[in-house]
Amino acid sequence: MRLVVVAHGTRQLLGNAVASVIAKRAGRMLGMESKAAYVELCEPLLTDVLADGQPSVVVPLLLSTGYHINVDLPRAAEGLPVTMGRALGPDPLLASAQASRLVAAGVSPGRPVVLVAAGSNDPAASADIAAAGLMLEDAWGGPVRVATVSGSGAPPVTEAVRPGDAVSPYLLAPGFFSDMVRVRAEAAGAETVADVIGPHPDVVELVVRRASALLSDAGGGTARVG
Repeated sequence: MRLVVVAHGTRQLLGNAVASVIAKRAGRMLGMESKAAYVELCEPLLTDVLADGQPSVVVPLLLSTGYHINVDLPRAAEGLPVTMGRALGPDPLLASAQASRLVAAGVSPGRPVVLVAAGSNDPAASADIAAAGLMLEDAWGGPVRVATVSGSGAPPVTEAVRPGDAVSPYLLAPGFFSDMVRVRAEAAGAETVADVIGPHPDVVELVVRRASALLSDAGGGTARVG
């Protein structure tokens, strides 16, 4: 059995490296083989990784539900010895990582924050993003408003961000959307834009927990060693 983490994929090398780092660290903690894969824009694609037929638990590094979670990933795993996890977010561990990134950017704890997600037209994804905002509010100890780069269900960045605001990108890796968040937030007057969540220890811990649960569901017990 191996662990496969699957990210969306981006044309930015640094963005794709996030999944690779998470896979290595989570695999080390679990004491099992691990590999990073991508839905598109980067190799190896998930379909190619799973094509070898090796039994796998797959943890998506996608922060909300949507087409990739509901269609692309199940299709890639169809007929194969694969146990597929749900979207990584929302989760309190992601909120904890976001709070850490805000502090690292120099934002005072409790200060009002705007969480900015990529966005989606899927109502379930919008509900996930709203829940992520509430979780960040709990972790941060201050008010959090939610915005998106695109899609429906939340105001766009240019309307939600006010002069002097602090912004927390609800994005796992640098890429097109993180660039858009920074450009649009700063144009709207944001004082600080924190870094993306990245391979934060809380994210690795979350992947380990999800993988351990999938291993248990698959009848393989838990492989965690650290």
